[in-house]
Amino acid sequence: MKRNIFVLTGAGVSAESGLGTFRDKRGEGIWGRLDPMKLSSIEAFENDPETVLAFYDLRRRDMRDAKPNAAHFALVRLAATLSQRGGALTLVTQNIDDLHEQAGSRNVIHMHGELLKARCDLCGKLSEWLDDLHVADVCPHCGRAGGMRPHVVWFGEMPLYMDDIERALRHADLFVAIGTSGAVYPAAGFVLEANAMGIETCEINLESADNADLFSEARYGPASETVPAWAEEIVSDG
Repeated sequence: MKRNIFVLTGAGVSAESGLGTFRDKRGEGIWGRLDPMKLSSIEAFENDPETVLAFYDLRRRDMRDAKPNAAHFALVRLAATLSQRGGALTLVTQNIDDLHEQAGSRNVIHMHGELLKARCDLCGKLSEWLDDLHVADVCPHCGRAGGMRPHVVWFGEMPLYMDDIERALRHADLFVAIGTSGAVYPAAGFVLEANAMGIETCEINLESADNADLFSEARYGPASETVPAWAEEIVSDG
């Protein structure tokens, strides 16, 4: 069986949990209806912080009601099996929800941040944040107001933990992208890096991603069905 598997997840893995995707080929994703530069950039936040915070407040409320689906749980079981057999599963997500953690995944790498946390731009510290976020909120760490923002990576900002991600990818023997659009970089370029290193690649998606032609294997269908089936095959190979 595959010993070291690198899994990248996107919004498609959480869609069946009631959280909308950002991009799809029908233009029905969140960014098909809204202008991301007016809601998800530092410029937008500086120009109209109340509107940006209100948008993320709504998403945070939706997230609090969401529960993990079969795809999330399948990855937990696969990670446990790999660990028992001397391997490992590295789970990197573009999602800012906590559904992987709710299902039981540990050490999830959130390259685009986590919405249930807030960051103070004045002191750089993170705080758990489950309620609405306001411009006047005081940082629990430094006690100053005016610096709190959602702990999410906005357009134009560098994704988090890139050194850890690159290191994990170099040690993988299988790269799998689940529920990703293949349109957002640098995540969309991970498959190119995997190919350059001779790592097997697999796309699991509801429909083909923008970079689907770069994968050596593809499986299409709802994540709650395709991910458990794929994970069971990996386990059975051992």
